[in-house]
This record gives sequence, structure tokens and C-alpha cells, in this order.
Amino acid sequence: MLRFCDFSKTYKGGKRAVDGLSLHVEAGDIYGFIGHNGAGKTTSLKAACGILDFTEGNIYIGGISVKDDPLATKKMTAYIPDNPDLYEFMTGIAYLNFIGDIYGVPASERNELIRHYATMFEIEGDLASQIGSYSHGMKQKLAIISALIHKPKLLVLDEPFVGLDPKAAHLLKQVFAELCESGAAIFFSTHVLEVAQKLCNKIAIIKGGRLVVSGKTDEIVGDSSLEEVFLELADVEGGDA
Repeated sequence: MLRFCDFSKTYKGGKRAVDGLSLHVEAGDIYGFIGHNGAGKTTSLKAACGILDFTEGNIYIGGISVKDDPLATKKMTAYIPDNPDLYEFMTGIAYLNFIGDIYGVPASERNELIRHYATMFEIEGDLASQIGSYSHGMKQKLAIISALIHKPKLLVLDEPFVGLDPKAAHLLKQVFAELCESGAAIFFSTHVLEVAQKLCNKIAIIKGGRLVVSGKTDEIVGDSSLEEVFLELADVEGGDA
């Protein structure tokens, strides 16, 4: 569903944020992408979603190159950043309908999904209000709903549990499981190692832009904890990616 093939990204000024990343996320995977700040996680996620351009290596979604046909790959993908940048002048419902229009979701199907997820995440009573009045947690919930209404085959998330209350975080984990049972794939970065160990069937650890280890969670962790494995493999230094 998602394949990084020797992907590298160097920013202006010579900073090499990601160096030769090769990674394969299959349909049905809940794949955790782990690393300290500055390791290259956000850069990789944004490149996969067509937000950042790149010249070295390639990234494929559903077998299609992000470079060669970015529109086709975006149709299959939903991306949720760690700090959703939404149109604050819109109401919540107007924003969801705007996203639905972009992805060509039929009105009847869209309305059913909006009602389902808005009720689940307990913001149905706030959809008529302007997004600018929302708390960070409410914006995060709205971004999640907007990502789900076109039924993406690949869901890419950057620190998805930040800003969510415990109930909403629990519900999001359930949504992840349901999506993967239907054949979708989840690829997300997180600093919450306990969540990653319990939730993800596969994990990858990146350090200084290079992949350190990847594979099935139980095989990587073994009899240890993911925290112990991570601290053993990764340094504590770094800044934002």
C-alpha cells in the first residue's frame, strides 16, 4: 500500500533530513513510525502525501509513484498533521462538505459518514460553529472525520493522539482496527511507545534520517519493551524534523 524506495530528502542549506529510507507498509498494517524529534519522521510523511517534493528515490502508494501521478496517489490517501491547519472561517459542517466535494463523495454516503463519526467523537453539536472557536482537541477530531469520509486506502498521521482526550484516543484506535480489517493501511508517527507496542503489528525506528530497524512488533520487541528497544537503538539528541 505504501512503499519508500531509497527515499532521501535534503533541504536547502544541505541538511539531509532522510537518507535512503526503504520501507513497505502492506494493506491491513497498523504501522508505527518511531524516532526522536528531528529523526526524519515528519519529512517522510509529508513526502509520501505529496506535500514535500523530493528528487532522490521514490515513494509508491497502491503501486503508483507519488512523483509520476501525485493526484492519483492523493485520491487514495488521507493525511492528518500533528497540528491541523483548518479553514477557521468555515463551520465544521461546511469544511466536511468541502472535503467531501474535493473527493467526490456522494451526498448520501457523505452525510451518513459525517453523522456516524461526529456522533462517535461527540462533536455533532459543534458542527454548525466556526472552526475558529474550536479547541485543539475539537480541531483534531474534525480533521480525523474529514480524513475518514472518503474512505482512504492509506491513512497517514503525524502524532495522531496529541490533543485527544482518553476516550477519543480509544475510539481512534478502534477506527484504526476497523479500517485495517477492511483492507486499508495505517502509517503513523508517535512518541507514545506504549501505544505503539500495543496497537501496531509493525514498527520502524528511524534515527538521524536513517532506518535503524523495521518489522513485526513482537519480533523487534521480543521479551523487552518497545521503550527499552528504542532507547537502546536511538540517541536522545535532535530537533524538529
